Amino acid sequence: MDIKIRVDDLRSRAVADLLNAHLATMRAQSPPESAHALDLEQLRVPDVTFWTAWLGRELIGMGALKELNPQHGEIKSMHTRNTVRRRGTGQAILDHILSVARSRGYHRLSLETGSMAAFAPARSLYGRNGFSICSPFADYREDPNSVFMTRSLDVG
Repeated sequence: MDIKIRVDDLRSRAVADLLNAHLATMRAQSPPESAHALDLEQLRVPDVTFWTAWLGRELIGMGALKELNPQHGEIKSMHTRNTVRRRGTGQAILDHILSVARSRGYHRLSLETGSMAAFAPARSLYGRNGFSICSPFADYREDPNSVFMTRSLDVG
């Protein structure tokens, strides 16, 4: 697949629809107090960069990177359309986020995902890419519905 990833301003209907599908999925899998996915307005803040992934003219995925501090970033809103899952879209988005995080000089990249079976593919993707389970970071608290993961970044 020839996936193109680009910074997105979250203004198109297609992006809003994909984000809403992502939010609905997260809310269906997690109790409200454990759903940490960001909505459109929360993604439109200066410390968050949002990308979309495209296959030709089809929007197939998205991901975001939030700066926690000048040395630590958080992956947010990773989502791939069901029609292209397990075909490399998630890996392409993650590779892009890792590259940007390194170029910004981050020493650490962390994330929160669900502990339920539905999130096993995401945890597997992150594990294959060097993320390991960690304690809650930033403003997160221990939660049986959350898995916190982190990894160090080689910064040149």
